Amino acid sequence: MAPGNQSESSRSIDQSVIDDPMSPYFLHHSDNPDLVLVSQSLTGDNYSSWSRSMKIALSMKNKFGFVNGTIVKPSEAYSNLLNFWTRNNNIVISLILNSVSKEISASVLFSESAANIWDDIQERFQQSNGPIIFQLRRDLINLRQEQQSVSVYFTKLKALWEELNNFRPMCSCGRCICEGVKKMDAHYQMDYIMTFLMGLNDYSAQIRSQVLLLDPLPPINRVFSLVVQEERQRTIGSQFPSQPSLGHMAFALKNDQSQRQAHVRGPPRFHRERPFCTKCNVNGHTVDTYYKIHGYPPGFKSRGNLIPRPNMITANQVSRPCDSSGDTNANDSPS
Repeated sequence: MAPGNQSESSRSIDQSVIDDPMSPYFLHHSDNPDLVLVSQSLTGDNYSSWSRSMKIALSMKNKFGFVNGTIVKPSEAYSNLLNFWTRNNNIVISLILNSVSKEISASVLFSESAANIWDDIQERFQQSNGPIIFQLRRDLINLRQEQQSVSVYFTKLKALWEELNNFRPMCSCGRCICEGVKKMDAHYQMDYIMTFLMGLNDYSAQIRSQVLLLDPLPPINRVFSLVVQEERQRTIGSQFPSQPSLGHMAFALKNDQSQRQAHVRGPPRFHRERPFCTKCNVNGHTVDTYYKIHGYPPGFKSRGNLIPRPNMITANQVSRPCDSSGDTNANDSPS
């Protein structure tokens, strides 16, 4: 093929690749250097979540090949394609610089390719799995609802759980014929539900018990929906207290009538405690007023009988005067 014909053929191929919307070289009118792909900038500690967000955003724009090295720089023979590669590479560099902190951006500003910047950031901030898994597991254990709503608490839990789930081994071959993958997934879901229920406050104990009694357990989103409904009902109940029942109304009316009658009769009478005798162990008197020790009062009757005093003469005795000779009775001598 003549050089002129080869040059025309390469230009036609280059132009067809550039104009194809499915091509990674295609630039949309929204692709500009000021575009920000992710809401959370890279600061160093959040590399795992940042890289995941950037991979999703770049793949959506069909530009991830410029950072993973699959789209290499064309030779100078394809000048038109090389020009578009340079434009796309610079666009991806701008997207990366807009999604990192100022300190990190200054350290990678003079790199010539997006792939070199991506590899540099990955080497500096990507950690081994051990510390990340340990931190995620610790955050999950310490996470509690406390003063948060159920929705806010579940959102934080879901973010930690999904990040931790990326480090769990998963089968992606698609050729497994046993039920092991399904059983493992069901176990992860059960662990997910248990972690969510354990962090709820104590006032959710009733709905928690109801969920645990279900067999099989519902999906995590269904459990979240049930807990949110229970929280909403409890909030409505606290704002609008329920009407008292007939039994409560009758009891309140009876209590009000009793209070009115007590107010008419006056204050209640207070009964004094009965005295107790430590001598005979009987209520009604004390040892200080015990008659058998200190004597009976004059004219004291016990169950209708008169109790005689020591100097009192009974009805069967006859009082006779004594003579001067000291005889008690002058008629006692025989005649």
